[in-house]
Amino acid sequence: MRAERSTLLWIGLWLGVVAAALIARPLMPMDETRYLAVAWEMWLGGDFLVPHLNGETYSHKPPLLFWLINAGWAIFGVNDWWPRLVAPLFGLGTLFMTARLAGRLWPDRPDVARLAPFIVMGSLFFTIFTTLTMFDMILAFFSVLGLCGILTAWRGDYRLGFAVLAVAIGLGVLAKGPAILLHTLTVAALAPLWGPKLSTAKTNWAKWYGGTIGAVLLGAAIGLAWAIPAAKAGGPAYAEAIFWGQSAGRMVNSFAHGRPWWWFIAALPVMVLPWAIWPTLWKALPGAKSAISSGAGRFCASWFVPAFIVFSAISGKQPHYLLPEFPALALFAAFLLTHLPDPCKRPRLTMALPAALFVLVGAAVASAPFLPVSLPFVVEGLQPIGGIVLIVATLVIVASARPGIHLAVSNLTALSAAAIVAAHLAAGPVLTEVYDVSPVAKKLASWQKAGHPIAHYGKYHGQFQFPGRLREPVAVIGDGNAADWLAQNPTGKIVTYHRNEPTGATPEIARRFRGKWMIVWDAATATEDPDILKRR
Repeated sequence: MRAERSTLLWIGLWLGVVAAALIARPLMPMDETRYLAVAWEMWLGGDFLVPHLNGETYSHKPPLLFWLINAGWAIFGVNDWWPRLVAPLFGLGTLFMTARLAGRLWPDRPDVARLAPFIVMGSLFFTIFTTLTMFDMILAFFSVLGLCGILTAWRGDYRLGFAVLAVAIGLGVLAKGPAILLHTLTVAALAPLWGPKLSTAKTNWAKWYGGTIGAVLLGAAIGLAWAIPAAKAGGPAYAEAIFWGQSAGRMVNSFAHGRPWWWFIAALPVMVLPWAIWPTLWKALPGAKSAISSGAGRFCASWFVPAFIVFSAISGKQPHYLLPEFPALALFAAFLLTHLPDPCKRPRLTMALPAALFVLVGAAVASAPFLPVSLPFVVEGLQPIGGIVLIVATLVIVASARPGIHLAVSNLTALSAAAIVAAHLAAGPVLTEVYDVSPVAKKLASWQKAGHPIAHYGKYHGQFQFPGRLREPVAVIGDGNAADWLAQNPTGKIVTYHRNEPTGATPEIARRFRGKWMIVWDAATATEDPDILKRR
């Protein structure tokens, strides 16, 4: 497969997956709606220095994503689609940077650069996340960019290489805080492990580590160019939150709750499906011993292993923490696959196990609404068409399989993309029914515009701000101040959540939401019976 055709193919798969997400599913509470709420309040208030959520300073994330969303709105006008494209575009950029990094690591083996983006894109977890408005794809992009800078410096262009690393660190800090250092700095620090194997040129280690420290300091300066003015403008509490909460504070807190040390060991094979059950890759694994002794193999290990150990050591584990390491796994796997003698002579047979998994999943989705058993509402609401599409796509891709490692890898990636598209076809309607807050948010906006105060009973994540284009904060009330708020706002509306559909008093709105019921009460009704506000 020619390089240009290969690139166009994984771009096309990315386009299909992202288009399916944009068309079929709503913004997902609470993360996506929260981040768009922050961007919306930045747009409304014109304060691009200190992010706000529901009228209060928002310290949980740095501002880069919000800046990028606002930049798009400045060009295209306020819309729903641009914010949902920002993170996916960085996912696409990560594929390009992975190919570029492969070309730097294996300049004499262009096949690795062709395969690696497919392996990244074909990993189901990465493919799912590339459709979400989250910070991790941005972090992954700058991580790979920083590693390209490290290799450029190692090849002899210190000035350009460390400048690229510095920019990657700085923008990575603005994307998701100091986590970028774990994904990049360990590779630079472990250069004595991989460097001499990658190049026999004599290295001035003082110059190398001096350049690394300089890149870190310059990257920190980029981050501090925002953080210091923001800390002054946001006040002492905000300053403490962004300097402590973004780094040590969050790390310390992660030990107080979470998952056991072995959790990533168990989760990783699932995260990299279908590659984990592809016999051809297992067949290539014996070559890992010789691969890890090469400079490029050690580079990938220096990238993946330290991050994996650190994230396994902290108990507050989230699967997306490892997304910046997916390219490392893909590069290593691509290198192994290109060294297989006579690979994939019987492509349909080698695809049988992954294909069987997709067919079984498709059959389960297609039959779920018709099973004579009680299932969760979301499962019962799945559309059979999604399962049917997945089965048909799998059979077509397997039937069209031809010998060759490039075709086999691209076929499996196409299967993964088809699975994500089918998942959106199957789940899109029910996700819209139980996760889409837009109908309620727009009604709240009309009430707010008409002069009715809006309150939220319990913790509020800003989920109504952007979908409703609310221009005023929502009051947050609870058991301690609900009575006072009702007395002061007799025409107000209160959003509450109940386990079951309410009986008795008639609410303004009752709608399924994330396994519960979202209820909007009129203040007069709640004043007559304040207990209806409490969850039950």
